[in-house]
Amino acid sequence: MTTASSTKRDYSLVGESTRRAIETGLASAEWYHTDVARKTMKELMQRSDQPAIRDTIIWIAAILGSAAGIVWFWGTWWVVPFLFVYGVLYGSSSDSRWHECGHGTAFRTRWMNDVVYHIASFMLMRNPVQWRWSHARHHTDTIIVGRDPEIAVMRPPDLLRVALNFFGILDAWHAMTDMVRNAAGIISPAEKTFIPEQEQPKAIRVARIWLAIYIATIALALYLHSWLPLMLVGL
Repeated sequence: MTTASSTKRDYSLVGESTRRAIETGLASAEWYHTDVARKTMKELMQRSDQPAIRDTIIWIAAILGSAAGIVWFWGTWWVVPFLFVYGVLYGSSSDSRWHECGHGTAFRTRWMNDVVYHIASFMLMRNPVQWRWSHARHHTDTIIVGRDPEIAVMRPPDLLRVALNFFGILDAWHAMTDMVRNAAGIISPAEKTFIPEQEQPKAIRVARIWLAIYIATIALALYLHSWLPLMLVGL
């Protein structure tokens, strides 16, 4: 007997689940909102540049410091703790910066949010244009199958996939293939459902810039006969 929990669902953004979500009114639905006075909401949403600037300086200094340790101790066992610190700061702490700056909540000044958002996006291999709109859809249709492009664990759960993504293996692979595809000027049917048409050329341009950076880094690594450039850029 097949149950709802064991039936594999269609999580694509252009499949049967998408059609069903639209037909049943789940897509872009109006959900319950707690009634909060506008004045109170503005007080709760107060932002300041100073704490974010301080935290960003500490974050970047820690990244550069651990990177310097990697370069200095490269080729010895002493490099291991610096690699660990650098990896955590580069590939993990960047996620919270990506999220808050993407929402514009870390800094009060918009361009500061944008700069850190783009830096963190590169560290995480997330196209900043694609993911800004993907995340907007995620908050509009959270956990709606066929609409939310950021559902992390699907049903029934694929434990192997979850384990691999704990180390970012699948995410990195998909990020690289998406980057190459976008750099070739191709926006997928799924991406077209949430990236506005006028924003799609920006996603392609970013992908081409990133691909050029990665190609240059690989070329440098080959020239130096060293893995060091690849380690520092997150490859």
